[in-house]
Amino acid sequence: MTAVTDEDQSKGSGTRKRDGRWDDGLIARRAAAARTRRAADPAPRTPDDDEADLQVEAYAPAGGPLPTRLDALRELVGLSRARLDRETLAEAGRVLDEAAARQRLSSRHTVIAVAGATGSGKSTLFNALAGAPISDTGLRRPTTSQPIACSWTDGAAGLLDRLAVPGRLRRRPHPGPAAFDEALQGLVLVDLPDHDSAATEHREQVDRVLALVDAVIWVVDPEKYADAALHERYLRPLAGYAEVTFVVLNQTDRLPGEAADLVLDDLRRLLDEDGIALGEHGEPGATVMSLSALTGDGVPELRELIGRFVQDRTAAARRLSADIDAAAGRLRPVYVAEGRPGLGESAREEFTDRLAEAVGATAAGQAAEREWRRNASRACGTPWLRLWRWYENRGLPGSLDRMGQALTPPEEEPTARQRVEQAVRIVADDAAGGLPGPWAQAVREAAFTGAQGLSEALDDLAVKAGAPGAGKRGGGTETGRNTAGGALPGGRPAKPPRPAWWPAAVLAQASMTLLQIFGGLWLVGQIVGVLEPGLVVPALVMLAGVVGGPLVEWACAAAIRGPARRYGQDAERRLREAAAGCGRARVLDPVSAELARYREVRERYVTVTEFSTTGR
Repeated sequence: MTAVTDEDQSKGSGTRKRDGRWDDGLIARRAAAARTRRAADPAPRTPDDDEADLQVEAYAPAGGPLPTRLDALRELVGLSRARLDRETLAEAGRVLDEAAARQRLSSRHTVIAVAGATGSGKSTLFNALAGAPISDTGLRRPTTSQPIACSWTDGAAGLLDRLAVPGRLRRRPHPGPAAFDEALQGLVLVDLPDHDSAATEHREQVDRVLALVDAVIWVVDPEKYADAALHERYLRPLAGYAEVTFVVLNQTDRLPGEAADLVLDDLRRLLDEDGIALGEHGEPGATVMSLSALTGDGVPELRELIGRFVQDRTAAARRLSADIDAAAGRLRPVYVAEGRPGLGESAREEFTDRLAEAVGATAAGQAAEREWRRNASRACGTPWLRLWRWYENRGLPGSLDRMGQALTPPEEEPTARQRVEQAVRIVADDAAGGLPGPWAQAVREAAFTGAQGLSEALDDLAVKAGAPGAGKRGGGTETGRNTAGGALPGGRPAKPPRPAWWPAAVLAQASMTLLQIFGGLWLVGQIVGVLEPGLVVPALVMLAGVVGGPLVEWACAAAIRGPARRYGQDAERRLREAAAGCGRARVLDPVSAELARYREVRERYVTVTEFSTTGR
């Protein structure tokens, strides 16, 4: 069995390996080339031209599915080589190799092997079909030690070379009715060694030839037709080849009365348990019959069935299609998913939410809102209140805008990286859920590979945005003040924009302060006797300044509530979008690429399995 190599080129209609294998020639393209050549070249036709056209008709009848399935299988192997090991793809590669080899050989011939156990009479049946004692028969076991071939027409040398049948064991039927039977023209009959021979090399030859012939005639006898070795080693595993299988109950002359019918019915039951479809009532399946090769009873009927089978000229295509079915069945666990795998919008949104949480987008929005309010308080608050706040904060480590970070519980800071890793792990599991093992592993590897450095990238975003705790998620150091309004070069945060009405509020607050000062000085002047007494007016002026200042500050606080909230939400949205973009580029896009690759190979696999051997 030939392993798949990196030199294989499996995509495209004209692909082939460097040594020529896996090139089925794309029958349809060759047919078009042949028609073009005939139209352009009036030269007389040659036997080679006829043979090429016959191959096209045999392997691609009316644009049949076999070339399509072979192309899909070839592309499937090519697309999967990076994700599946060579051992998994080896059987598919062997099928492609054997299909290419068979399609390069004669399509006018049908190769049928005669197989059976020791003493089943298969060599006697082989001789009866050939009309001459070609294969040795007798009591000595094993009688047949090497494959013996009988070809009814010329041109089968390439096929026999492929089967490794020695030239000295190649025969022609004895002149007579069997040799000149038109229905058998194109038949190549091969007598195999016993499949239960004591000689290991005999069994190996049986297995090798059975993998290459177009059809097989299993010969069983009344004593060993239920042999477990036959059913478990051959018939049951080859159940998918029912259309190219004949099962013949031989030696019926040894059974008295209706015993032959009873044994034949039991044989059909066993074949049904093996999963072999029986060709009854016009349905496709294995041909089951009884005969006596020694007396000739039933041999003409078998010869007639074989003749129709050979003249149909579809045995090779059926065999190749069954090979594809078998290879596809073995590959099913690595291509067919449970349910509908993929990455839905809900999983993407949850991943974005977790990254936003890890980068501190909500806290950044709240910090931006507080920053807006503080700026408004500085601009619109009374001087005495600002002086009192300065006095309260002068002994604290850091200004008000850093208190949020200073008060952040230290146990939350080191968990940011863990939150990122958890987010990646959850989205990878969601995307890989239901996928076959190799593809699920590929999705997880794509996610974890892309996530390398994601925590540091998110930390850089947080630093630029001035999010609380920025610079400490990835183990670095803080480089800027904690605001969410963006950052200037060097980590210095940008200040929030000032509304157009703030100068008027500042002017009003300054006026209220001047009124307080003016009223206070007026009262002081009256008290010291510099000014004429009259406490009411200066007291009212001072009271207007004292009451007006807080009123202006309160009005400004009410006016900035909405803009401050919108500014905080905008800062949170920007940081959330930046984190989402980073996560999408590093994790979601590679995961989506792997899922798209799986969907592509899944489509190829569906094409491979679309036409079964019973659905052509």
